[in-house]
Amino acid sequence: MKKIAFFRYFVIALAVPILLLSCSKEKRANRRNLTVAFYNVENLFDTVDEPGKNDEEFTPASEKKWDEERYLKKLNDISAVLSSVNETELPEIIGLCEVENEKVLVDLARTEKLAEGNFRVVHHESFDFRGIDCALLYRPDEFRVTTHFPVRISFKNDPDYKTRDILYVKGKTRNREEFHIFVNHWPSRIGSEEKTEPDRVEVANILRAKIDSVRHTNRNAKIIVMGDMNDEPANKSLSETLGAGIPGENGAELVNLMYPDDLQNKGSYNFRGNWNMLDNLVVSSNLLDKKGFQCTDKKGYIFHREWMEYKNNQGEISPNRTYGGPNYYGGVSDHFPVYFKLQR
Repeated sequence: MKKIAFFRYFVIALAVPILLLSCSKEKRANRRNLTVAFYNVENLFDTVDEPGKNDEEFTPASEKKWDEERYLKKLNDISAVLSSVNETELPEIIGLCEVENEKVLVDLARTEKLAEGNFRVVHHESFDFRGIDCALLYRPDEFRVTTHFPVRISFKNDPDYKTRDILYVKGKTRNREEFHIFVNHWPSRIGSEEKTEPDRVEVANILRAKIDSVRHTNRNAKIIVMGDMNDEPANKSLSETLGAGIPGENGAELVNLMYPDDLQNKGSYNFRGNWNMLDNLVVSSNLLDKKGFQCTDKKGYIFHREWMEYKNNQGEISPNRTYGGPNYYGGVSDHFPVYFKLQR
């Protein structure tokens, strides 16, 4: 009897670790991860002169000599960047700005390094005088878009001024968590930061009103705001008008995931040797609690590698841009992309 009892104990003792290991593997298999990225791709134009659009400088006959070879190189370079953001799989959600039309987005999605993601495209033509828009690429195996539309921008004091729309996209993940995504490209600082600040504040007001409208319908709505705001986390448009605080601050409904890196003087854009955090990732604070998808490390990241960088004679690094005026440098973009990860 003692031998039988011992044998039973031995079998149970052997089986429990195996069962626990199996459960652990199943738990890991059921764990979901999402990578959300944003990239200002610096004038992704095709080579065709489109009537009614100010795109003549991006044609083979222009001073820039923008031809098919350079266009395909840029597509493949952007693809290499986006496919490298996450080492294990392609990002599920990618916001883009400075794209000309749906064609360039489809061409980008079909590049060798992105093709396996079977990315779908969300894009609306804006009234921007340069012909550049915001867009979203998403993997339909992990995210299903249910609604999308452009948020038109109109300035009270200058109704004739045309700029990029805010792209709004609503969708659900595989586990049916719903996200409200806003892709942005706010007015530039050309003419001085101070003089142009009111334009960005006005766009931030429009965005805030749209977010409030979403939250009025669903107080627990999960919000993701991404884009090149041409402002930094501490600037008025983001910190005051939009109300995006530092992750971990008490009471903040929206938090800017790029604040931690900005406080360390890091940036996604380099202007005359100074780093600026112009590319921002703002999320609702319920993406930092313990329910559903959560932002890992409660912060965003700047992605860059040596092959994306330019180093001057002093050893200073900046994003390696495609053009400087009419001069072709052959780089990817004048911005680095930013991203964050979600896990549940």
